[in-house]
Amino acid sequence: MNKLAQVGEGRWHLPQHAHIIVYEAEKGDELLTIYDCGAAQKPPSAQVIGNLVRVHAEHELDRTVTGYIVKMRERSVLVEQDADHFVIRPA
Repeated sequence: MNKLAQVGEGRWHLPQHAHIIVYEAEKGDELLTIYDCGAAQKPPSAQVIGNLVRVHAEHELDRTVTGYIVKMRERSVLVEQDADHFVIRPA
């Protein structure tokens, strides 16, 4: 289920107000659930399993009991570094 707009090989567009919910899982993996907008009442745009290594774009970070929420504050790009590592860069 990946409905994000692809910007190139292993690169996807994230809207300015995207929210990425990161659930920490066993064995060091994480489940990244990506919403186009945190305020919209829509289903997620994508889910990926891997690790969100770093966020270089402007954002807010909220820790939760099960992981954390990355609230984007600028348009950005989700970049796949390898099979299970991702970074977020400004667009």
